[in-house]
Amino acid sequence: MSALPSTAFVLGAGLGTRLKTLTARLPKPLIPVCNAPLITRAFGHLHAAGVERFIVNTHWCAEAYGAAFPAESWNSCPLFFSHETPEVLETAGGLKLAEDRLPAAEAFWVYNGDILSDLPLQPAWEAHRKSGNEVTLVLRSKDGPLQVGFDAGTGQITDLGRRLHPEATPQFLFTGIYLVQPEFLARIPAATKLSVIPVFLDMIRAGARLGGVVIDDGNWWDLGAREQYLAVHRELAADGAPWIDPGARVAPTATLRGACAIGAGVVVGDGAVLEDTIVWAGATLAPGTELRRCVVTAGVGVQGIHADADL
Repeated sequence: MSALPSTAFVLGAGLGTRLKTLTARLPKPLIPVCNAPLITRAFGHLHAAGVERFIVNTHWCAEAYGAAFPAESWNSCPLFFSHETPEVLETAGGLKLAEDRLPAAEAFWVYNGDILSDLPLQPAWEAHRKSGNEVTLVLRSKDGPLQVGFDAGTGQITDLGRRLHPEATPQFLFTGIYLVQPEFLARIPAATKLSVIPVFLDMIRAGARLGGVVIDDGNWWDLGAREQYLAVHRELAADGAPWIDPGARVAPTATLRGACAIGAGVVVGDGAVLEDTIVWAGATLAPGTELRRCVVTAGVGVQGIHADADL
């Protein structure tokens, strides 16, 4: 168990209900961040850690994945899609459904498709490799709800969401990134809608090797709500905002302020003013439109003055 894991299972089947308008026609992992699908950030993060093959589970608007990746590849790495129907199977159920695509003899990564992170993954792999864990969760002591009990002395997870020890105060965030040995899949019943959390709790009760590693270096964001979606663009603005796709047409008299992203085929009319606003591919903004902290979804036409709106 020394070679870097070459396979990752990226969770792409969630309904994205917290984003409402933004996920009405698009799975959350495909919403554009700086004009590229969010899930490609996960692919890039994992690829830098040695991953060369991706399995993505799908459910809501599954056809959108085919449109985004018509060659079923990313950066010359093959993509395999595992479609869950008639209902989404959640994390454990989704893993079990894709079992025949997952490695039978080596560790693999599991990665939530609705996060954006650049935290270093090598320390997680080293901890997993040396520990003999069946599963190793990547943890942080900041950046979100602290729901994980972890014993740094043993390197083992002791609780999740205060379900086993309600009197204890959790100190760690579960990032949604973890390393898994293939034998873990035997714990999951077939054709069952099931989260990994009850499976992890059963492991803790049984004394199985459910470990953790705390990595506070780098960045980690959960893009579950529109405020977080806009905020991550502001955080990334130093990397090149405004982001304007070469295929967009922005009138010379338009004004872009702050963290704006203008997608492919977008038309921004004369005198338009945009501030901290994300415009998805194919949208048209009429002359004189003013948008502040807005998200304009794909292909729509917008005019007038709007603030803090999803259009």
